[in-house]
Amino acid sequence: MRIISGSLKGRTILAPGNLPVRPTTDFAKSGLFNILNNYFDFESISVLDLFCGIGSITLEFASRGSDDITCVDEHAGCLKFIKATAEKFSLKGINTIKADAFAFLKREEKKYDIIFADPPFESLDTDKLPDLVIEKKLLNENGWLIVEHQSKRKLESIIQPWQVRKYGNCTFSIYN
Repeated sequence: MRIISGSLKGRTILAPGNLPVRPTTDFAKSGLFNILNNYFDFESISVLDLFCGIGSITLEFASRGSDDITCVDEHAGCLKFIKATAEKFSLKGINTIKADAFAFLKREEKKYDIIFADPPFESLDTDKLPDLVIEKKLLNENGWLIVEHQSKRKLESIIQPWQVRKYGNCTFSIYN
């Protein structure tokens, strides 16, 4: 995994091979952050990274100046890796929570500027994410929900995406 921009630009971060992750590709991450860069001031936003894995998205936001980031994942090893990496690079404001992402959303009350969700591609519950986030009113005004999924899959939710961006086998459905 490579950090695309910011204070850690160009750094390669190697996660242990025993973690159950599929990090967002550098190609897709670069495309996504090129879009986000036109809409958000990274230093003044709150970010929720669901199914955060090894923190590819979290670390990219932190490298770009975000210091209000909440990471949620069920795997303790992934969260341990994120904490260790944040400490190694003196990154502040990264809060890790070990939880099922859907259970977390159901009890969460804080609002975010960006909610990024990268559930396992085979998850059948991915379609529920947009409706749950909107129903719970977890986005600040002008906030975005970004759901990463396989390009061959179209999310079936009540709410339709504002934008859909494809990068090879990876697609971001963006809701606002």
